[in-house]
Amino acid sequence: MKLNTSFKERRYLGQDVFEYLKKAIIDQTITPGSRLVESKIAEMLGISRTPLREAFHKLEREDWIEKTSSGGFQVVTLTRDDIEQTFGIRSVLEAYAARLAAENHETRDLAPLEKKIKEFQHCLELNKGSEELQIINTQFHDLLYGLSKSPKLIKMINQLRAQISRFRQIILAQTEYAHESNKNHIQMIEAIKNRDGKKVEELVRQHIIKGRNVVLSQLEQEEMEKKSA
Repeated sequence: MKLNTSFKERRYLGQDVFEYLKKAIIDQTITPGSRLVESKIAEMLGISRTPLREAFHKLEREDWIEKTSSGGFQVVTLTRDDIEQTFGIRSVLEAYAARLAAENHETRDLAPLEKKIKEFQHCLELNKGSEELQIINTQFHDLLYGLSKSPKLIKMINQLRAQISRFRQIILAQTEYAHESNKNHIQMIEAIKNRDGKKVEELVRQHIIKGRNVVLSQLEQEEMEKKSA
């Protein structure tokens, strides 16, 4: 684990540290299972232990880290069950949101989505990193589900945002899937244009299942590497 930054004393320092550490966990700068040594992290970030403890407790409440038997903290390791549950919930919520988008959108609403598809394709052609692809991908999905015109549903999807970002980091790192993902997005737009709610609902569900399979495959690979090490 290597954290290349320092923090100055700020009014909301605990929240800033929380956001910073959460991002480091999502992009795996801090890897699953890593032990978090309070004194070392405080020194690396140039802060006192009080805001760090505040950040740790919030990370624990949101299931990013967990207490160890010795009383310290470590990053939660993703399990097959975690992955299955998260993607299962996503498939229900996001497929329904896409169906509502097909039924409720205005024609002019689709231009920003088409723009994101072009931006994503441009990044693929330039071999940009998965982080930039992830940002555009997230923006696309946010725009799509915004067309559902259902604030309550959007709020429920957003509650999974951080966990979803963690998985997208893994998924979009695979070039073949990244290309396929953009093709799926084009198909979704066409179904929405045709106001075919049933079709776009199924497209989104299959899209999420493919992502789940990529993450499970990565997990299995890591488990095999640990056993052979």
